[in-house]
Amino acid sequence: MNFKHAFTKVQLALGLTLLTCSATTFAQTYPSNSIRMLVGFPAGGGADLSARLIASGMSKLLGQTIIVENRPGAGGSIAAVAVSKAQPDGYTILLGNTGSLTINPFMTPGQSVQPLRDLEPVALVSTSPLAIVAKNSLPANNLSEFVALAKGAPDKYSFGTGGSGSISHLTIELLKLQTGIKLLHVPYKGGSPAVQDLMANQVDTVIDGVPLTAPLITDGRIKALAVTSKERSSVLPNVPTALESGFPDLVVTVWYGIVVPKGTPAHIINTLNQAVNTALKDPEMQKKFEQQGSLVTGGSPADFEKLLKNELTRWEQAVKVSGAKAQ
Repeated sequence: MNFKHAFTKVQLALGLTLLTCSATTFAQTYPSNSIRMLVGFPAGGGADLSARLIASGMSKLLGQTIIVENRPGAGGSIAAVAVSKAQPDGYTILLGNTGSLTINPFMTPGQSVQPLRDLEPVALVSTSPLAIVAKNSLPANNLSEFVALAKGAPDKYSFGTGGSGSISHLTIELLKLQTGIKLLHVPYKGGSPAVQDLMANQVDTVIDGVPLTAPLITDGRIKALAVTSKERSSVLPNVPTALESGFPDLVVTVWYGIVVPKGTPAHIINTLNQAVNTALKDPEMQKKFEQQGSLVTGGSPADFEKLLKNELTRWEQAVKVSGAKAQ
């Protein structure tokens, strides 16, 4: 009996050892094939540019291709919902942003993800301000002049955004609330088509990220009225902030971060987090983000989770105060 008991214990110990080795091997083999990074906005926009930058850096470190897949619509919620329903195996990830993860839950609660319930934070990637830009023929050269112009002609001037309920939409709603101006909202499926229509004189103004608008401002194809950061953008040093222009409620920062489906194993989240942080330490990567008007961030999953909680509180209040409605 003693011999059998001892033999059984040896078998159990051997089995546990093999199981541990198998788990370790499994952890070490991720990723074993390509990864899809979904983006909820069209190609060419700020989200798309940021996604392709970080995906290229992560791909080199992980040894697998990260394929950026654009799924525009519903202010980024279509892509976010798709990722929340994907297998939690690390092969479908999302580059989400302020709007898709922390504004949409209050603008379109039945059609959006609840990030703390449906997703797992991996890492914050970058932050950047919005730019309020106008067609060159608009008779206003800064935000104060535009507000004065709009006050004199209610509902005459239009503004294009990346979609109803997007951060650009909500930020303009805050401007309208603060100043009492009345503008015509023209929603698009992302910032890139809105800016294209701005250059074609189809809308009067657009608000979107600095990464998308800065090159066009520099080339003189559109003009900037203001940026929404506390300090001037390094790539647009001659453009005043909304704060400087007398609009303190328009300090808004757009951030981009990577999330995965709820239930994704911790070792996969850690692997992706390490890839993000290592990629962002590359001086060349930092330079590319800075050229687009973005600052790299990085950090732990816990850091990103804290940001999500703070931003959810902020934008829930902003939606209620502004009375903005998704269309």
